[in-house]
Amino acid sequence: MAIGVAALVPGTALDATSTASTLDLSIYGLRSMKGNVLVCVTANPKFFPDCSKDPKSHRAKVAAPDAGNISFKGLEQGTYAVALIHDENANSKMDMAIFLPKEGFGFSRNPVIVAGPPRFKAAAFAIGADEVNQRVKMKYML
Repeated sequence: MAIGVAALVPGTALDATSTASTLDLSIYGLRSMKGNVLVCVTANPKFFPDCSKDPKSHRAKVAAPDAGNISFKGLEQGTYAVALIHDENANSKMDMAIFLPKEGFGFSRNPVIVAGPPRFKAAAFAIGADEVNQRVKMKYML
């Protein structure tokens, strides 16, 4: 099921005068169908991986059973990175156990995770005039 973010997050409507593209995310590796998958797409490295304070970000909250394929329409051409959280208890945040995430996470380009989230550059990809596809594997530490 493809879900367009403009239908989920107010204020992300496409400006008819702009050149816009579509990002299709294929998400796999969810350990359960509980809760939601929180998706954050940003072009600003300062707001990665938590782009909730980026006024130009594109965000979605999708029920886990429906999160296999998500589409973001109306993205300007540029360089973006995606961060995902499998919010299994549906409290709209990443729960932590000391310094380790208790819930799943994923990033565009599936960078290797050593200590902490990757830098924007490791997850970044270009969006041009064509539709872009990213396949993201969810990871769990606990």
